[in-house]
Amino acid sequence: MRFLLMIAAVVLIGVIPRSGLAKTPNIVFILADDLGYGELGCYGQEKIRTPNIDRLAKDGMRFLQHYTGAPVCAPARCTLMTGQHLGHAEIRTNRDSGNGRIYPGQFPITEQVVTIAEVLHEAGYATGAFGKWGLGPSNTTGSPIKQGFDRYFGYNCQRNAHSYFPPFLDSDEKEVQINKYPIPGHDRKPDGEVVADDYRAKTYAPDLILQEAVKFLEKNKDNPFFLYCPFVEPHVAMQPPQEWIDKYPTEWDDQHGPYRGENGYLPHPRPRAAYAAMISDLDEHVGTILDQLDKHGLTDNTVVIFTSDNGPTHGSRNPEFHVGGAACKFFNSTGGLNGYKGSCYEGGIRIPCLVRWPGQVAEGSENDFPSYFPDWFPTLAEIAGAKLPEQQILDGVSLVGLVQGKETQRSKPLIWNFNGYGGIVAVRDGDWKAIRRNINQKQAADWELYNIADDPSETKDLAKSHPKIVKRLELAFINDRTFEPDFPMKIYDER
Repeated sequence: MRFLLMIAAVVLIGVIPRSGLAKTPNIVFILADDLGYGELGCYGQEKIRTPNIDRLAKDGMRFLQHYTGAPVCAPARCTLMTGQHLGHAEIRTNRDSGNGRIYPGQFPITEQVVTIAEVLHEAGYATGAFGKWGLGPSNTTGSPIKQGFDRYFGYNCQRNAHSYFPPFLDSDEKEVQINKYPIPGHDRKPDGEVVADDYRAKTYAPDLILQEAVKFLEKNKDNPFFLYCPFVEPHVAMQPPQEWIDKYPTEWDDQHGPYRGENGYLPHPRPRAAYAAMISDLDEHVGTILDQLDKHGLTDNTVVIFTSDNGPTHGSRNPEFHVGGAACKFFNSTGGLNGYKGSCYEGGIRIPCLVRWPGQVAEGSENDFPSYFPDWFPTLAEIAGAKLPEQQILDGVSLVGLVQGKETQRSKPLIWNFNGYGGIVAVRDGDWKAIRRNINQKQAADWELYNIADDPSETKDLAKSHPKIVKRLELAFINDRTFEPDFPMKIYDER
């Protein structure tokens, strides 16, 4: 008996307890693309219809201060998958792999890094990813199939995802042609009539991706599964189904007329209605996943997490539209927060986040604890009772207690070490948030400091009146980052 107890103790070392749960929960993690803090009904949006996502808020918990790990696609997904903030992550901005193909995929994460998919797979979960990957091409170390997923279907390369009618999608590590006559993701029409059907082909990629996600769910319904759905909406180009466009008022677009592609991506005759339609189409896809859980009797034993990879897209040449014709000002997409995608101001990194977990999360609840993507690694591991990697730096805290209504604390600040858009550093500790821009330019900007509790829209820079706080946050950043040769940040790497 003593020998058996010793074996049991060894097995349990490094395993996170599952909060007394009798049955291993399924995990569904849905990630929108460029969805802003203010673009859902449950976050105050009044124009765009999102009933299914709003149902998650009604049935679960709404996060009021949840942050992405990075203000653009690939590094955000890296922080999510690896549990590391940008000061430790292998990917610190968008960057192509450079292997010479038309859609090469993004710079790959290495074989050494451990993803949450690998941890859950080791714990006995079936793992499937359906949507946009962005962490390395097929047949490289960054392929989702080599990073813990049993099944993958979608856009491996982010640039291929610029069109909703692409030539192919990736199925595991093979390309599958879906459109004989695909639509490129960028075009302009300086004059003449803009016709939506000119930018549509036979097969709408999001529908195929959703179908494969449903197949995975059905196949694995009798065993624990991790279903990761990094859906592509509402990232431009705008090519949503006409049926959704027709549900929104024509007068929205009467004043400004069509979008002609002057800010990149594809023209559209009704850009405001089209942007709303993309979000409603995303909402419909979320509803399909929730309905499948109901159909198979899985709802009560499934944790559903919904969030976005970063804030809504930013402005460009024509001030009437944002990139790709997105109507972010018209819809108040940031919910009044400062900045957009590509910035580390609140509008670029604060994102909607909802968690539904029947029996564990109170219906209609909310929290204002500052949390971010690195937290999901230890959170999902705890839910699964999985073992954490021993050698990998993890920068997050488990949110299991938080969503159960318990007090949660963290021992160090939230950190962003972003190499894109000129180089940006941001640090949040309690109510204080410090930002420094243009780090990789000839002349770095001065530090800015905001009290987020008093000034969530970041209108009052308090850096000059609180220099000691700025210095403390800068030192916290310096002491909690590693040099990454593929993504250097010169003024800090030389110290």
